[in-house]
Amino acid sequence: MKSKGGDFITKKTNYQSVFVPEQWNEEQIMLKEMIFDFLNKEIHSLDKEHEASKDLPEIVAILENAAQLGLCGIAIEEKFGGSDLDFNTGLLYMEAFAYGFSFATTIGTHVSIGSLPIVYYGNDFQKEKYLPKIATAEIKTAYALTEPSAGSDANSGRTKATLDENRNCYLLNGQKMWISNAGFADLFIVFAKIEQDDKLSAFIVEKEFGGIILGEEEKKLGIKGSSTRQVFFEDCPVPMGNLLGKRNEGFKIALNILNSGRIKLSAAALGGAKFGMRKAVRYANERHQFGKRIGDFTAMQYKIGEMARKIFGAESAIYRTGKNIDLKELELKKNGVALNEIKVKALRDYTVECSLLKVYGSEVLDYCVDESLQIHGGMGYSVETKVEMGYRDARITRIYEGTNEINRMLSFGELMKKGFQTKEIDTKSISKKIPFEIFKKIIGIRKTTKDKFIENFKYLFFVLSKYATDSFGRALEHEQEIIMNLADILAEIYVLESTYLRIQKLEKEMDDNDEFKMKKNISELQFYESNIKVLASANLILDSLPKRSKILKYLIKIFTPKPEINPTITRRKIAQFFLNNSDFNL
Repeated sequence: MKSKGGDFITKKTNYQSVFVPEQWNEEQIMLKEMIFDFLNKEIHSLDKEHEASKDLPEIVAILENAAQLGLCGIAIEEKFGGSDLDFNTGLLYMEAFAYGFSFATTIGTHVSIGSLPIVYYGNDFQKEKYLPKIATAEIKTAYALTEPSAGSDANSGRTKATLDENRNCYLLNGQKMWISNAGFADLFIVFAKIEQDDKLSAFIVEKEFGGIILGEEEKKLGIKGSSTRQVFFEDCPVPMGNLLGKRNEGFKIALNILNSGRIKLSAAALGGAKFGMRKAVRYANERHQFGKRIGDFTAMQYKIGEMARKIFGAESAIYRTGKNIDLKELELKKNGVALNEIKVKALRDYTVECSLLKVYGSEVLDYCVDESLQIHGGMGYSVETKVEMGYRDARITRIYEGTNEINRMLSFGELMKKGFQTKEIDTKSISKKIPFEIFKKIIGIRKTTKDKFIENFKYLFFVLSKYATDSFGRALEHEQEIIMNLADILAEIYVLESTYLRIQKLEKEMDDNDEFKMKKNISELQFYESNIKVLASANLILDSLPKRSKILKYLIKIFTPKPEINPTITRRKIAQFFLNNSDFNL
């Protein structure tokens, strides 16, 4: 199968080509279990939450202990001391480490954004010098992009690099903020503009170079055990050989690394959501009121059923995408693309999916930790259960790696670019089908199969996009509410399709037991809930256009037929499975 990012919106995918989490092999499952065992020993055995301002030596020690197990070099080539996991297994790694609360941010920064710029863009000398020590955590890493005046608009950063020819180096001057791992990092990936350049360049900056001043630990709502500080550069001398990539390539490097970070964050969010659900199910079974366990009350079952649905959908889409990125790497390798470009190009191709999954995954996490705390009631508000810590830690996921608002607009913008500028996606073919589909509906011969439901949503997405574009032209980019609603429809389509493809594949491979019935119920419920969300977003777009179109109103109606299920009964069945199988491995 030829893999192409974003083309899910124009093509029908065969379930046989899709990876599903039930396919994890023994080694991958063992990796996840090893990480859980490690975190139980290092994090969950503690009687208090780590605070970076007080417990930095202990946090660093845990990172070093992880390195001894080979867990700090997952993306580094074996010849440099790493394990070079495939991308999808790397996502599973991130999901598992979410069980470590704020430590997930610490190790995630080290193995991802703090080291991947060297993995992807470093020359041989830089890789040989730094990667082996990063893999053993002898060198600990941080990523310094954000500035007080440059958040989402990263290229507006003011940090400067001035060439000092006498010393054969650049002198860095500027300020970075919200830098994870800053309190103990030995190496910073720093973005700055050389002289009067308009675009950023990237540098590998060792703390030992001097000219680096750290601010105090930030006092944060959550992830208190991760070090977060401001970093000031005052004539910091950086050898010219530590320029990463080429001059003016920094913004491109930053975007590609953040793209990787976004889907990895979605996997971590998935792990946090599963933690919240596990805690909720356990407590709903243990807590009794009015003579029965609270899990027997249907209001509680609604919450648990929704958690299960959201988690299953996110999981299906995340690992479908991770596998597609791996397949893209193989395709590029077969086509003779240079080894140092393969990973970057594969990730870049899936920008749409990475952005929308960051949004979807972080919002699933928020729902699950919020409702888990609600199920715990007053106990959830107590630090004793650790549910409140998960609730606080989750909130940052909608902000970092690009806010959810930025990522919504990015996913839609990238898709339009692929469809209408670079022509990487065949949008014409699906656009041509739409009039025939409308005609079939008018004369009453349209079928309402599951495949057709998904197709309907795809047609509607293009219809809405066309009406919005015709109404606003180039000014559409300023109508951010409309773009975000289009992005939400796009996300619902991708998650729904991923869920359905997973069920199709499991139908051929699983016995028709209680577990499969539960998963099939989730798929049925996903069709119902996706329809509600697509319809709501479509009507918001309709009502936001300068002129209300009766034709568009009609098209919205015919492309969003309601699935015929009882959502309440279906959701209860899902919840009851988990309540009766509380040890089920999510």
